Amino acid sequence: MISKDSRWRSESLSRTYLEGVRGAIPLADAQIDIMLKIVEQWRPDPDTILDLGCGDGILGRALLDRFSVSRALFVDFSQPMLDSAKKNLEQYEQAQIKKLDYASPNWLEALPAGVRFDVIVSGFSIHHQPDSRKKTLYQEIYELLSEGGLFLNLEHVASSTPALEAVFDDYFIDHLYAYRQRAGETGSRELVNQRYYARPDKTENILAAVDIQCNWLREIGFADVDCYFKVFELALFGGRKQG
Repeated sequence: MISKDSRWRSESLSRTYLEGVRGAIPLADAQIDIMLKIVEQWRPDPDTILDLGCGDGILGRALLDRFSVSRALFVDFSQPMLDSAKKNLEQYEQAQIKKLDYASPNWLEALPAGVRFDVIVSGFSIHHQPDSRKKTLYQEIYELLSEGGLFLNLEHVASSTPALEAVFDDYFIDHLYAYRQRAGETGSRELVNQRYYARPDKTENILAAVDIQCNWLREIGFADVDCYFKVFELALFGGRKQG
């Protein structure tokens, strides 16, 4: 489980990620487009959504912009992330922001009794949990879904070999360097490379292969489980709860 001393609780790391990393994620628009297409096909009229480990709310906000959602819950354990989400969601009356740490099963007790969600999304968050907690969390998510509800996880997953991990790292550093050049920074690619490998959150990544995680979802009972998008260690996967 994420420690109470997790670096993600800090303002500096949260700001570094939101301003200096997330915008550099390769094919970010395509990832969200695919997420929205799946919801459009399988749950075109979602009434309730949950953005789990919401960060600044980018995934849930995309759903609110596309669908007529009447209730949207955004949860995270990091106050700096929630502060960013609150700012970005001011115009959405149906959005509720709540500080919860899903590292512990006790997080469920803070949800309204009997609540069910038509769509649950998570973005680059669950990989901080040990595998045993990931599996249990997926079961909890399944129980929180309405009949026919969808779970879509946009996630950082493990490479199948060290050689592929090295290719991904170099690919991502290319995008980080280009993003920061567009932002007006003048540092070298080598400096970006050094900062990437020395980043303070690296030790909190607990990556699992996407095929293993998809198998967990199938074992729980999710239907139509698949990896819907993947480029190296960036993957969108999930499934739906059949009615």
